[in-house]
Amino acid sequence: MEDKKKLRVFLDANILIRGITLPRFPYEVLRHAAQGHFVPVFSPTVLDSARQYISELFPDHKETLEVLLSLLEYELVSDPSIQEIEAHSNLVRDAKDIPVALAAIQAKVDYLVSTDTDLTDVNETTSELRQLVTPLRVGSFLREVMRWSSEDLEVIKHRRWSDLEHPFWGKRSAK
Repeated sequence: MEDKKKLRVFLDANILIRGITLPRFPYEVLRHAAQGHFVPVFSPTVLDSARQYISELFPDHKETLEVLLSLLEYELVSDPSIQEIEAHSNLVRDAKDIPVALAAIQAKVDYLVSTDTDLTDVNETTSELRQLVTPLRVGSFLREVMRWSSEDLEVIKHRRWSDLEHPFWGKRSAK
């Protein structure tokens, strides 16, 4: 019997940020990663962005982010070069997302998961990207890849921390 290759999923910084600050869709993506349902893939740019954003806007969650990262058996891939970024200036609508998109493409991941519509919109601004990698919004990833039902998604749509006994990573940071 052949071993099934584990999915590799590139997660954007917003998945980390939203996943530790709200117990909703990105939280569930991170929970699936922590349970080993797929290999989360990050680039240094994604990790640096998440750390910077958390430090500036949610400093009480800095430790939570590091605890979460220590739990994940993630793959760290290289950032694209400046020359590669410049050569793909029309890859996506927002130039700040080009390093993320290129890192995912170069890593040959199965999916790129983000809450950023500049990466996930299905229109002409992402047509080149979609030829090279499969970008998915968080809810679509949970439904299509993790096989969540619409009812399952609806249950967590407005969930609060008080609805959970505790986060999957242990103790919760201050709100």
